[in-house]
Amino acid sequence: MPKLYCFCLLFLAALLLVAPAARAQNQQQRDTTLIVYNSQLTGAFSKGGVNRALLSTTQALTFTRGQHYGLPLNGSFIYGKQDGLLRERELLLNATPYYYKGRFRAYAIGGFERSNLRGITDRVQLGAGPGWAFYSDTLGREVSISNLIIREKTNFQDGTFKLTARNSVRLKVAYSIKILTVSSTTFYQPSLANFNNYRFSNVSTAALKLTNHLAFNFSYNYTHESQYSEGKVPDNTNITVGFSYSTKR
Repeated sequence: MPKLYCFCLLFLAALLLVAPAARAQNQQQRDTTLIVYNSQLTGAFSKGGVNRALLSTTQALTFTRGQHYGLPLNGSFIYGKQDGLLRERELLLNATPYYYKGRFRAYAIGGFERSNLRGITDRVQLGAGPGWAFYSDTLGREVSISNLIIREKTNFQDGTFKLTARNSVRLKVAYSIKILTVSSTTFYQPSLANFNNYRFSNVSTAALKLTNHLAFNFSYNYTHESQYSEGKVPDNTNITVGFSYSTKR
C-alpha cells in the first residue's frame, strides 16, 4: 500500500510540474480578499456478518488576502457504530495561517482533537515552520511540502497524558482536469524525543463534478498512531462515498 501511495503522489506531481508556465502561481490581485468554502458529507453502511454505519463530514473555509496571506480553517467529524456499539467519534479542528511569497511558505498551526477510536479525551497542538510549493494556482491545484515543529499535549481516556514536541511533515497534492479533482494529504509526525512515538495519516479524495458547486466524492482515510489507550487500536481505515459542496474560486 505505501508503494501505491508513492506512485500516485509522484504521478500527480509530474502532471502538475509539466503544466504550462501560463498557469503560474498566485495570480491574485494585491487588494483582493478571496473566500472559498467547501463542505463534504460521506458515509458507509453494511449489513450481514458485520453491521456497520459510518458518517463523516468535513468543513473547510479558506481566506486569502492579496498575494501573500492565507488562513485555512478546517474541521472534521466522524461518527461510526459497529454491531450497535459506538466505535468512532472523531473530532478534529485546526487553523493554519500562512504567509507566502513566490514558492516559499511560512506556516503556523493551532489544533484541537478528540478520538474515541484512539482513546483521546483531548489533544491540543501549537506550532510553526516553513513550507515550499512546487506548484500552485488559483484553481486549487497544488504540489507542496511543509515541515513544522509542534508542541502537543494529549490526555487519554485511561487517565494518562503525554506532552511532547513533534516534527510534522506534510505532503499535499491536488490536481483537477475538467470535471475530476483528485487530492491527497499525507502527514508523518514523529516525536523529537522518541522516533518510535509517531503518527502517520493519509486522506485521499476523488471528486466528480455534477454541477458548478456539487460533486460526488470518494474518500480514503487512514491513520496510525503508535501510542494509544489500552483496549483501543492503533490503525483505522475508512472508505466512504458521498457529496461535497464548494464555492467557486
